[in-house]
Amino acid sequence: MLADLVLVLHFCVAGFLVLGLILVWIGALAGWVWVRNPWFRYLHLAAIACVALEALAGLMCPLTVWEDALRGGARPESFVGRWVARLLYYDAPEWVFTLLYASWATAALVTLWLIPVHKK
Repeated sequence: MLADLVLVLHFCVAGFLVLGLILVWIGALAGWVWVRNPWFRYLHLAAIACVALEALAGLMCPLTVWEDALRGGARPESFVGRWVARLLYYDAPEWVFTLLYASWATAALVTLWLIPVHKK
């Protein structure tokens, strides 16, 4: 049960990282004010930068490590656990993920420059 909660949290973080940047792009075009919120943008950039740096250093995500420890290496048995794991984890070489994370972090940094935050 706790492992499933960690898995769902992990999925939400991944969703924030992916959808957050996409929504900034859409929101900039649509004139949404919230996409220029400094708290949101800097938190998003810090989160994806951490993920990219972990990958570049060859470290596993702490949420993955925590989930694995709670499961004892077993696969998710619950309905939610199985489906969320299928959406979150993919079978590809590690360098593919490292490249994707580093590219997404770069895109977030460039986006911060192109679509700056509103300073109060």
